Amino acid sequence: MRLGLAVAIIAAVALSLPARAVDRGKAEHLDSFTWHRVEPWFGGFSAIELAPDGLSMTVLSDRATILTSRIERDTDRITAITPDQVQKLRSSRNKVLEGRVGDSEGLAIAPDGSVYISFEGVARVARYRSLDAPAEVLSRPRAFDQLARNGAFEALAMDARGRLYTMPEISRAADGSIPVYRWDGRAWDTAFHLEQVGGFLPVAADFGPDGRLYVLERDTGTIGFRSRLRRWTLTGRGVTEEETLFQSRTGKHDNLEGLSVWRDTQGQLRATMISDDNFRFLQRTEIVEYRLPD
Repeated sequence: MRLGLAVAIIAAVALSLPARAVDRGKAEHLDSFTWHRVEPWFGGFSAIELAPDGLSMTVLSDRATILTSRIERDTDRITAITPDQVQKLRSSRNKVLEGRVGDSEGLAIAPDGSVYISFEGVARVARYRSLDAPAEVLSRPRAFDQLARNGAFEALAMDARGRLYTMPEISRAADGSIPVYRWDGRAWDTAFHLEQVGGFLPVAADFGPDGRLYVLERDTGTIGFRSRLRRWTLTGRGVTEEETLFQSRTGKHDNLEGLSVWRDTQGQLRATMISDDNFRFLQRTEIVEYRLPD
């Protein structure tokens, strides 16, 4: 979701304030790397997927730009990022996506290399056989037409069976819970619901190598952003064993919107997140990493 200049100013002020609280949860903050580029396409990143070795990544901008990059590391710390391929996303008619229809938010990469992207302006999910290919839009149930225009599908994840899961950022079920939609290769259904807790809204999701569902959530307050990471175990009847892994204090991180969960060379679970700077000079593109418990 694109945020206004006023929020960007508030966030910048919050980053300069002294810490008054500590993170809650079980995750360990490893590092935060600020990524700078001068190209006009750089910024607004809403999704990230890391390779299994953590040395390359695919990131998605909310202005229909997708790029691959190489990552240099010194043990736990990212030291440099070098872009490789930069590509504008295309419509099913092979036209460059622009405006509201190009509000690309969520990312999932299949084992065959196909890229799936969720969109917020016009709620839908599309498949790309390659980064420069035209979109193949998955069927859209009527429920998608009822979602908030600027609060639809920021999160997208793929499980080990190749099924896609997405959820609206703002729109809720009648009981206030978060509906999670699942694509099985033929049609969408409502797989389960997640409890809405506090003012946090879901902005990214991923299935970790442990098979659990991870959801990154964001709360936008009067003096900046807070982030929270929760996870669940999926069963045949829904989700169970909910855990809150971390909840950041206001202003610790920028506007985190993308999430990738993987195992590092020591075999430990790691969450890598990227922030959406909204193309505002007062914000920053930040890649944040946490070590997670098994």
